[in-house]
Amino acid sequence: MNTFLNTDLWKIGASTITVSSLLAALGFFAGGILVAWLFKRFVDRMRRYSTAEGAPAIYVAGQAGRYLIILFGFLLAGSALGIDLSSLSLFAGALGVGIGLGVQDIFKDFIAGLVLLFDRSMEVGDFIELDTGVAGEIRSVGARATTLITNDNVAVLIPNSMLISNSLTNWTRNRATRRIHVPFIVALGSDKNVVRAAALEAAEAVPFTLPDSDDRRTQVWLVGFGEYALKFELVVWPKREAVKRPGSMMAAYRWAIDDALQRHGLEIPFPQHDVRIRSFFGSEGEEGLRTWRGEHAPRPAERATKGPVGSVNDAAVEISEKQAQQDQIEAEETIREAASIMQKASTVSVDSDEEVDRKTKPRTKR
Repeated sequence: MNTFLNTDLWKIGASTITVSSLLAALGFFAGGILVAWLFKRFVDRMRRYSTAEGAPAIYVAGQAGRYLIILFGFLLAGSALGIDLSSLSLFAGALGVGIGLGVQDIFKDFIAGLVLLFDRSMEVGDFIELDTGVAGEIRSVGARATTLITNDNVAVLIPNSMLISNSLTNWTRNRATRRIHVPFIVALGSDKNVVRAAALEAAEAVPFTLPDSDDRRTQVWLVGFGEYALKFELVVWPKREAVKRPGSMMAAYRWAIDDALQRHGLEIPFPQHDVRIRSFFGSEGEEGLRTWRGEHAPRPAERATKGPVGSVNDAAVEISEKQAQQDQIEAEETIREAASIMQKASTVSVDSDEEVDRKTKPRTKR
């Protein structure tokens, strides 16, 4: 048995590889793989029981630990084979040749994966969207590719280097939500106050809408005038989990808006052409109809004039509030600067008085 284990297999430089050294190297390397797998299972369990804020940091530590364990097992295997680790420059040179021959993309993806792990601009659990339109939640960052899970439960593998070199949108950066804009239209001539009330009711009816606060408030904006419609946007802050499902989120708000508009008797228009007679013998509206029927129509002086009905302009209110906050900050800074200048002036004045007293005080003869 000893003779078999000490049988020479081949030589690498000055080192002789025997059966026993080969088995020991395989054992160390397999042990490193096993320990890395167990470490991964341990880290995954910690992530399941950790908070949402701590899970990404645990994932980064787990990935770095796995790489180190595998590297340590590889070094132990090389040492068991009797290879002088100081002579690994030959291996590094061969690796450089391999990279030059076509492995550079894999090496680039590996380095990009390390950058993603430690850069923290994207973390496991973030919802990102690429320029190509692919969007999903980051499930894992591997040595070659990052796995995204779309809302249709489709796993998409993105090379790590693409996430580094291309632009993308991180919708849940820093575990925060975002404000969304839900467009909708109503018929020309609709009462803006009624439209606003209906849209706010729709937002409140959706369960994942965040309540209003000092820095987050649901609003309704009039954003344009069409040929046959008024264009509005419901500006609302949903919960973070809803942001990760943009299709379902927008569908829920549109459904609620349609229900609210129907309850308030508001019409969602469609392209049409109406022929309207603006006046009939100098009379308009109901007066023109009475003139058509031969009824008495009041003279222009008798017509009551209507003033514009006041309404809440959320977009103007938002800008005014932001301006007021900025003005308050600038006023506070001005007050602090004035107080600082006065304090310095008071200090200089006291020092001057002391200097004058010191100079005018008669000296005592000894």
